[in-house]
Amino acid sequence: MDWLNDLLLPPAKSTLAEQTDTLFWFVHLSSLVLTVGLIAVIVYFVIKYRRQSEDEVTPVITHNNALEVTWSVIPLILVLIVFGWGYEVFMNQQVAPDDAYEINVTGQKWVWQFKYENGARSNGKLHVPADRPVKLIMSSNDVIHSFYVPDYRLKQDVVPGRYTEMWFNAPDTGRSTVYCTEYCGTGHSDMLGEVIVHSQEEFETWLANNSGGGSKPEDLAPEEWGKQLAKEYACTTCHSPSGEKLTGPTWKGKFDSQEQLSDGSSVTVDENYIRESILEPNAKVVKGYPAVMNTYQGQLNEEQISAIIEYIKTLK
Repeated sequence: MDWLNDLLLPPAKSTLAEQTDTLFWFVHLSSLVLTVGLIAVIVYFVIKYRRQSEDEVTPVITHNNALEVTWSVIPLILVLIVFGWGYEVFMNQQVAPDDAYEINVTGQKWVWQFKYENGARSNGKLHVPADRPVKLIMSSNDVIHSFYVPDYRLKQDVVPGRYTEMWFNAPDTGRSTVYCTEYCGTGHSDMLGEVIVHSQEEFETWLANNSGGGSKPEDLAPEEWGKQLAKEYACTTCHSPSGEKLTGPTWKGKFDSQEQLSDGSSVTVDENYIRESILEPNAKVVKGYPAVMNTYQGQLNEEQISAIIEYIKTLK
């Protein structure tokens, strides 16, 4: 069975993946056996009972009780097996162990944000310990997203206005890709993330190093940190730093320029305007662009906003 998994499926990197794969192959291989068997029977009947002469008359056959019971009972048994087996796998995926480590996940166009119990935060990269149950408590700030990790065989919708949950246990260290599988706008295909599985010691070290929850790294200049933040929070998905026209206006050469707004007025792109655009994006909408940006209130602190502003200033 392993060679089939390697041929057709992504690597199985969670304790739940093997259960899903086994059921997957039972359904497909049993269906294949039945399909081949039925085709063989049909071919046999076509050859055996073909008309031998023009005078041959086909006898009238009303029914066959044994045959009818057989072709009803066998599919019923298979359906019941798949239902019971599938229900068990479903419940195993839905009910997280009591000792699971909880992480809050927020989906927003177009980035995954993760918040940990000690206040640590990360964007796009989900850091977890190996060989320990991890429970994700997920919500959306805008539209419906869907958190999907093929290596774990897990997918869960992330819905605005409510919490959804999923859990997994990745026994080995490594990395796996996270996709959004619910279309959420023009940047949907760029809403990628990564699960990084650490050893327990490495995970505790990462938590300690990031417990500040958004403080500037000591070895980075403000503009370099701002560039990093713009990428982490998916700002550059909509605002090109190189002059390209995307969903939002480009940042290149924008600072200290005049911007025409949708209401006919104009505004100077200074520190105050950029800060307002981050916290209240629909207060002043640039002419020719849709009012689709989400607020970053509660997500970016003042130090982070200042760093992004410093980065925008360098884009001449």
